[in-house]
Amino acid sequence: MTSNSEASLDKATVLHMVCGKIASGKSTLTKRLACTENALVISEDVWMAHLYAGEIRTLDDYVRCSARVRRVLSDHVQALLSAGMSVILDFPFNTISSRAWGRELFSGARVGHRLHYLDVSDEICKTRLRARNASGEHPFETTDAQFDQITQYFVPPSAAEGFQIVLHSPAQ
Repeated sequence: MTSNSEASLDKATVLHMVCGKIASGKSTLTKRLACTENALVISEDVWMAHLYAGEIRTLDDYVRCSARVRRVLSDHVQALLSAGMSVILDFPFNTISSRAWGRELFSGARVGHRLHYLDVSDEICKTRLRARNASGEHPFETTDAQFDQITQYFVPPSAAEGFQIVLHSPAQ
């Protein structure tokens, strides 16, 4: 006999979530997963850049706009999952409350899940962030001070939360 969580892992349909600090490699990972997991990527950065171009200047702006995007996408993501399509959410599942949203999605659709945790140091993230800012290819620029402000809310996932955690660490 298998538990509900074990049974859901046997299903082909999976919700992939990513957890990691800014510039830890979440978007790079989601693109790679899309190639190997036959799944649709939904990117918060893309939605936010199109819906709120020029409007996100502070952390409060981000929180407000992100909450709207999540509300809009919740039913759609659950419908995709329920229809048998695996989904990769390129959203930061960096807090207990954001991970609760992910749990609602996969539990409501009764599908499996993976929480991909990118365990990357602040130093590496800041180096990547500076390079990303200099390239101009990312829709949002983040300063070191903003990185520090946002990172204070980061909560690494723990086994006690009950997620299927896949750990990704950078090559040192």
